[in-house]
Amino acid sequence: MPSTPVPEFRSRVIALELDGDGAHPASWRKAHHDPQALLGGPRIRETVQAADIAGFHVATFKDTRVVDPGSTGIAGRLDAIQRAAFAAAITRSIGLVPEAGTLFTEPFHVATQLASLDYSSLGRAGWLVNADNLEEEARSVGRAPLPAGENTSEAADAVQASRRLWDSWEDDAVIRDVSTGRYIDRDKLHYADFEGERFSVKGPSIIPRPLQGQVVVFAPAELLPAVEADVALIAAETPDALAKAAQAAATAGAPRTLVELDVILDSRGQAAEDRLAELDSYEEWTGGARYVGSAEGLVELLTTLFAAADGVRLKPAVLDVDLPELANKVLPELRRTGLVVPPAPGRTLRETFGLPRPANRFAAA
Repeated sequence: MPSTPVPEFRSRVIALELDGDGAHPASWRKAHHDPQALLGGPRIRETVQAADIAGFHVATFKDTRVVDPGSTGIAGRLDAIQRAAFAAAITRSIGLVPEAGTLFTEPFHVATQLASLDYSSLGRAGWLVNADNLEEEARSVGRAPLPAGENTSEAADAVQASRRLWDSWEDDAVIRDVSTGRYIDRDKLHYADFEGERFSVKGPSIIPRPLQGQVVVFAPAELLPAVEADVALIAAETPDALAKAAQAAATAGAPRTLVELDVILDSRGQAAEDRLAELDSYEEWTGGARYVGSAEGLVELLTTLFAAADGVRLKPAVLDVDLPELANKVLPELRRTGLVVPPAPGRTLRETFGLPRPANRFAAA
C-alpha cells in the first residue's frame, strides 16, 4: 500500500504543555482552583478544553515517576497516557501527545496504549519520547540505570519496536465476515520480530493498526537520528539560539521541528517581570529559552522563529494566568497574519503537521 500524498502544510503548529498548574515550580500559588483537585479529572478537563477551544494544535502531557526537585514542585502525577485518554473524549480538534519513557517501560505495552489512544482520539495521538536515564526512575521499578551513553540506543530500539508493532496489522486485517465467522484475516497479521540489545518483541500487537498508520513520534533533537522521530523538539538556552538550532535539526533530516519556549506574559495590569520576580521569590524557575513580556512582543518573536521552525511548544509559567493571554491576544494575531490556521475537527495529527500516512512495511513487503 503506497503512502498517501502529503497534505498541504499550511500552518505553523502551536503546542502547549499542560503539566499541573504551569511550568513555574511555584505556579500553584497563582492558580485559580482548589489545590486538592490538581491531579484529578476536573483540572485536566479545565485546562485541555480551554486549550482546545482556544485553537491550540497540540497538548503535551509531562510524565515522570520522580518527585520534582525543590519544595514547591508537583509531588506526583497521573500517568500521562491516561490523562491524554481522558482528554480524548472531551476535546474535538487538539492533538494529544503524552510523554512516555523508553528505558524503564515495556515497549509492547506503550505501543498498544498509544494505538488505543489514536482510536479514542480519532487520529489525534502522538508520543513524546523520554529517554531520561535517572537513578530514581530506575529504582522505582526495581532496576538500575543504563550504562552511561546507552539511553539513546535503548530509546531507538523502543521506538522501532513500537513502529513494527503498529504495522503488525495491515489496514484491512479486520474483515468482520459474518457468513464465515471470521473477524480477522490472519494472513494480514504479522510478527513484529524485533530484536534489540536488551529486549525482543515477537508480536503481533493486540490492537489494530492506528488510524494514522503510525502515531506521530516526537523526540528531543539530541536523540535524532538514532530515534526515528517525526517531530524534533528543539531546546536552547536563549530565544536567539532557537532558530539556529531548528535550522540545524532540519538540515540533519528532522521531518518537522518544534522549538521549546517558556513563557510568562503581562497580565491584568501586572508586568511579566514583576510576576516572574514574585514567583521566583518562592522558588527559582530554571529551564531553557524564555520569553518575558507582552503578548505583542511574543507575536513578534514567534513570527521570527517560524521562519526557521515548523512550530513552537509553549510552556506557560501559570496556566490560569498565561493561557487566557495566549488564547485572547497571541493566537488571534498569529491567525490574522496567516502564519497559523486553526485546527479543524476531523483532521488527524499527521495532517496537522503535513506528514503523510505511512505505508505498512509488511503489506509493502
